[in-house]
Amino acid sequence: MKRIDRRAFFKCLGASVVAMAGLQASARSRIDGLNRAIGARRRVISILHTNDVHSRIDPLPDDHPLYPGLGGYARRQAYINTVRSQSDATLVFECGDMFQGTPYFNLYKGQLEISLMNRMGVDAVTFGNHEFDNGVEMLARRVAEADFPFLNANYEFANADLRRLVRPAHVFERCGIRIGVMGLGVVLDGLVTEPQLGGTRVLDTFAVANETARRLRHDEGCRLVIVLSHMGLTMPNGIDDRTLAARSRNIDMILGGHTHTFMPEPEYVTDLDGRTVMINQVGYAGINVGRVDIEVDDDDRLALVPHPAALMA
Repeated sequence: MKRIDRRAFFKCLGASVVAMAGLQASARSRIDGLNRAIGARRRVISILHTNDVHSRIDPLPDDHPLYPGLGGYARRQAYINTVRSQSDATLVFECGDMFQGTPYFNLYKGQLEISLMNRMGVDAVTFGNHEFDNGVEMLARRVAEADFPFLNANYEFANADLRRLVRPAHVFERCGIRIGVMGLGVVLDGLVTEPQLGGTRVLDTFAVANETARRLRHDEGCRLVIVLSHMGLTMPNGIDDRTLAARSRNIDMILGGHTHTFMPEPEYVTDLDGRTVMINQVGYAGINVGRVDIEVDDDDRLALVPHPAALMA
């Protein structure tokens, strides 16, 4: 029986172990690279939205009968920061009536709210009826202080500064996806006095919405069209989110306000072309923050994935 050279055997074994480790490391490297490539192609854009915050800078008082201690800008900021750390991109929207409701507005005339939204990194807002409470001249001053666009397509402003500062829609590009966002406001008759309106006129809301959506989809190449609405979920005059969805074309999502509706989950309405429109609204006072994720797959197909509203407790 031939004797085994122990020294040669262990030397060969060591070389084999080193070679196997090298192959395993190479395989792990290839797998990790593949996983990174797959992960890079699957992108998540998080849409965060509130409505009717009504100058609620601090949380509601601890003796509030329904929502003690809830809401407040600091908690919203913390939640937004958390989502930003989780997602590939975020868009933060406010759907009107950010002003009026606490002494902060009476004292600072909306300047504090704008300053905090600038710090929060809000991406766009639309007008509520309470934005006009101090008149259009003061409103124009607040709009000029914002680092984000004020969007409205169905108001015609007589005030020259507002005409210059406000745009009907804006296109955001996130993760290679073009997202068109427009603003629509409530019919102002009976809500705002003429001296406060300063000649502001409400246009044909549905016609303007469809034309703006058509332009965003076909002229601007937007894969997704979102409405920031302050029309209300359902209104007696029929000019509301549900009716807009049913009479619309090219609109994918309506993020609403005005009726202070706490929707436990979004509603879905079929539009004129048989496509589904998502509607969502999250109450008032910043108690909840809505979240809808846009998931983009390997082939750039989009899926809208709503999350339960985050409670700002």
